[in-house]
Amino acid sequence: MKITKLEPMQYGGFRLTFDDGSSAKTTSAVVADFGLHSGMELDEEKAQQLMERIAVARTNQRAANMIGRRPLSKKELVKKLKEKGESADNAEDAAERMEQLGFINDEQYAEYLVRKYSEKGYGRTRIKNELYSRGVPREYWDDALDRLEDPADKIDAFLRSKLSGKTPDRKELKKITDALYRRGFGWEDIRSALLRYEIEVGEE
Repeated sequence: MKITKLEPMQYGGFRLTFDDGSSAKTTSAVVADFGLHSGMELDEEKAQQLMERIAVARTNQRAANMIGRRPLSKKELVKKLKEKGESADNAEDAAERMEQLGFINDEQYAEYLVRKYSEKGYGRTRIKNELYSRGVPREYWDDALDRLEDPADKIDAFLRSKLSGKTPDRKELKKITDALYRRGFGWEDIRSALLRYEIEVGEE
């Protein structure tokens, strides 16, 4: 394999063009480590090593870009990298590297999710579902969930927005309680809130 062209890219890194017509983007570090230059001949072993290093560098860059856009769990990052076509090994290694550098912290991410969905007006069950779906290890759930405030205020605010001072009929009441269930609130908390509004309720 021969490098026919090595050119810098506008936003950093280099583009390599090979004599078979293929091309690849890579980092300055890879170019320096391999001493790459236009006209360079690579034997089969060296070419394979280069392609492997390019893949690793690409995966690491993708990982950094992903967590730069929004917080992710380690498991989410691995999943997203594999969806982009990165190998499982490279995805796992990149996520491990991001964790070691402090860019990923599943314990802090659990706290972030609990705070975020609590502020959106969701209850404990819905928040637990979010923690599960986002791949947060269960060992971090309890401490994060313990920071949840009493759900009464959030349920009361929801009822005020739906009732506007009116007393609902049975059909409306079912729609309201179903909506609160979907938001992750338990029956006892819902029942208590309805009683505060002097709405008669039966057993669940």
